[in-house]
Amino acid sequence: MSRWQRFKHNRRGYASLWLFVVLFGLSLCAELIANDKPLVVHYDGHFYFPIVQNQPETVFGGDFATPTDFLDPDIRNNITSHGNWAIYPPITYNYETLNYFSQVPNPAPPSWQNWLGTDDRGRDVLSRLIYGFRLSILFGLALTIVGVSVGIITGSLMGFFGGKFDLISQRLIEIWSAMPELYLLIIFASIFNPSVSLLIILLAAFGWMGLSDYVRAEFFRNRSLEYVRAARALGLTNLQIMWRHILPNSLTPVITFLPFRMSAAILSLTSLDFLGLGVPPGTPSLGELLSQGKGNLEAWWISLSTFVVLVTTLLLLTFMGEALRDAYDSRKAGLMSGGRS
Repeated sequence: MSRWQRFKHNRRGYASLWLFVVLFGLSLCAELIANDKPLVVHYDGHFYFPIVQNQPETVFGGDFATPTDFLDPDIRNNITSHGNWAIYPPITYNYETLNYFSQVPNPAPPSWQNWLGTDDRGRDVLSRLIYGFRLSILFGLALTIVGVSVGIITGSLMGFFGGKFDLISQRLIEIWSAMPELYLLIIFASIFNPSVSLLIILLAAFGWMGLSDYVRAEFFRNRSLEYVRAARALGLTNLQIMWRHILPNSLTPVITFLPFRMSAAILSLTSLDFLGLGVPPGTPSLGELLSQGKGNLEAWWISLSTFVVLVTTLLLLTFMGEALRDAYDSRKAGLMSGGRS
């Protein structure tokens, strides 16, 4: 039975993979799902696509040459009457759009206008959840790719060459891992303007060390096997041996590590945003919504909806990681094969 078949055999992990892909795919189309601009406008015989280019409101019968506010009742009436029409997204609020027409103070409870209510500034919670989920996944993917790349490079070099190089590298890693990560983040957050790229750099600087140990152990074990000695006898260089032969046989811990690494990255971003040390203010994020929920305990819809999204995301990644671990476990593979024979 192949590894992919063993992964599919784990129904919970396989279903989690599909659900995660669907949710992430929908979040990539967030502008088509939650936006304060119509997808298509047909006005005076012409077609307009506001989500691509926002025309001034004078084009739609307004009085000022400013970007059109399509939530303005007069503008909405102009583009939906006298044979004109417009197609709006299911959620007519962007992550930064304020609901000026709310009849209750902010944060407002769930209503037909705002399905999950608004935050303390009048912004739609559901829209911010969609955009915040997308940011979390993209951040987790970027941090995982960077961390895994650095971990594979350092671990493979230490495991392949060994000796003094491995000894010195291990001592340097121990020194670097002893650095207070949170304090460094606070210091850099006070010096530089907060940004997603800065967070990725700082967190990636510490997130590769755990994986490098696994890769180092795999390379250290595989370098003494017969196929490596045969490759040396054929005259292959060290780089060719590492890339073509040892690395493909050392990827098991790397692949099974990926979902758990993504979970850790998402939790790190959420924690830093909750503390105010993460993304720039105004950026939609799960941690910022949790912080708002903490500051507005009576607005239960903010913290509850954010908690559900965060827990669901982490559970899906955990189930996928367990399925990958079982798929690459040679002992379980032998049991499954023996059960079929």
